Amino acid sequence: MPDGRSIVIHGHFYQPPREDPWLGEVEAEPTAAPFHDWNQRINHECYRAVVAARIPGRGGRIARIVNTLDCISYDLGPTLATWMEREAPDTYAAFLESDRVSRARLGQGNAIATPYHHVILPLCTRRDKVTEVRWGMRDFKRRFGRDSDGMWLPEAAVDLETLEVLAEAGIRFTIVGPEQVESVPAGGLPGLHRTSAGKEIAIFVYDGPLAHDVAFGPLIRDASLWTERLTADYGEPRHLLSLATDGETFGHHHRFGEMALAAMLDQVQRRAGIRVENFSAFLARYPAKEPVTVIAPSSWSCIHGVERWRADCGCKTAPQVATQQAWRTPLREGLNWLAQELHDLYEEEGAPLLGDPWAARDAKGGDPRGTTTRKLPVRTRELLELERNALGMFTSCGWFFDDVGGGETVLVLRHAARAIE
Repeated sequence: MPDGRSIVIHGHFYQPPREDPWLGEVEAEPTAAPFHDWNQRINHECYRAVVAARIPGRGGRIARIVNTLDCISYDLGPTLATWMEREAPDTYAAFLESDRVSRARLGQGNAIATPYHHVILPLCTRRDKVTEVRWGMRDFKRRFGRDSDGMWLPEAAVDLETLEVLAEAGIRFTIVGPEQVESVPAGGLPGLHRTSAGKEIAIFVYDGPLAHDVAFGPLIRDASLWTERLTADYGEPRHLLSLATDGETFGHHHRFGEMALAAMLDQVQRRAGIRVENFSAFLARYPAKEPVTVIAPSSWSCIHGVERWRADCGCKTAPQVATQQAWRTPLREGLNWLAQELHDLYEEEGAPLLGDPWAARDAKGGDPRGTTTRKLPVRTRELLELERNALGMFTSCGWFFDDVGGGETVLVLRHAARAIE
């Protein structure tokens, strides 16, 4: 194995928002029993598990308990973070602490930002792209006390305009899958994308087969095998070996997955010539130089680009079940029409109240608790709430699953109803 290999594991921590748009509270979800709702259940199975993962010792005893987030790159969806801050404060505090620990160890924190809502940015207007990115960056800074170098894109969905918006916002890198670029940069190094305006952003391309074997097995069930894959001699220099997967892989999708992650990290860090770090720390040593061409639009979970969120493209969560998703197109078209009507009303009524209504939306619209808008006139607050729900009704989960009657699709329609109200 060549000396000096870096390992970066990225976990995308996110759940579909479950709060009622009127009350801001999560209703009981019987399918999550014995827990009140799925956020509580997944917190129990995954979030609190990854921040207190057990490393077994001899005789079945626990040798150590570790916060795996101290050693992996991650993003925490703002809508999930809002729930976690209120309902699981100890878990939330451990997420924040892991970023401080990694900053002390590496000079760069493990956490990176993500757009405020889990929307498919290539399907958004440029103005909505800008707002989602700015809200996500501001939410990140409020929580972690610093600016983020990188940004995870929901479903890793990207197009050229999205990269322009990221670069203009000061984001230095994002992460995509190998199928999303025309050619993967050698050695795992970041690729360089230059926007039409001349700005630059680094593109990290994770190892696809490795990510697949963690997300779907067998590596998530065998820490030693996972370690061997990460440290193997690939016959060519590998400066960086990285993978990205849903954070929920570790404990929710795979029971005890957080223990496999903890054991693997423990084993890998004992190997000579291995550095376990994050993308920001690696980028500081190896700036992006090799040009990379991004396939646009593309995503990590739809082989048809981004059609999963607007068409019956064939991508399903249960392919063995005979269902169709022809409902995706009229849902997208209907909400696009509604959004334009809402935006026109907001601009017309908001201009005399807010001056520049779009700058005001960027500055004030993402806070569900209203702390930045509490002193504003009632109608001003209503208009900003209208815009928050107009963006929330495009949460990607509404199109991802097979059934139009599922809770995720119902929720985007409830956000639409709230915005209309």
